[in-house]
Amino acid sequence: MNGIEKITQRISADAQAEIDRVLGEARAEAEKIAAKYQAQADAEAADLDARNKKAAAEREERLAGTAQMEARKAALAAKQEMVEKAYDLALRKLCSLPEEKYAAVLAELLVQASSTGKEEVIFSEADRRKVGKAAVEKANKDGGKKLTLSGETRSIPGGFILRSENVEVNCAFDTLVRLQKAETAGEVVKKLFS
Repeated sequence: MNGIEKITQRISADAQAEIDRVLGEARAEAEKIAAKYQAQADAEAADLDARNKKAAAEREERLAGTAQMEARKAALAAKQEMVEKAYDLALRKLCSLPEEKYAAVLAELLVQASSTGKEEVIFSEADRRKVGKAAVEKANKDGGKKLTLSGETRSIPGGFILRSENVEVNCAFDTLVRLQKAETAGEVVKKLFS
């Protein structure tokens, strides 16, 4: 081996060493860059996962809240339906009392509702025929009134209308039940559902 070959080998070995060093540094730099971007990608993936979990939890909470509200609305509607049925049943029972008891109830209401004691009493056609005279006579006797049975009838489910000149007082049972319902519906709900 002569001197040129040695120099060439040495240059070649030095060049190879420089190439290996540069490649090693480049690999290390590439690994460092890859690790940095992998860490950044992992952080972004974790952040995205956390945001997705939070969004899913919020959506689940909203859906649960909506479901609870719908359930409360359904329960309230059912309660209102039951209250309506209770008052409808009360009206039906009131209108279907035995004649003697029905006449007594009407007489008591006539005494309470009469302000002058000289009003004209208007019944439905059926009530006028069945209990009208008896109810007016009992009210006059028990309450010291001078009520008169009207020849006029009205289309009411039960009860009566008191007329004094141009003033009428509606004591029809459906009206009385509706007024009573407005005053007592809250208490009825408590009793039905407690």
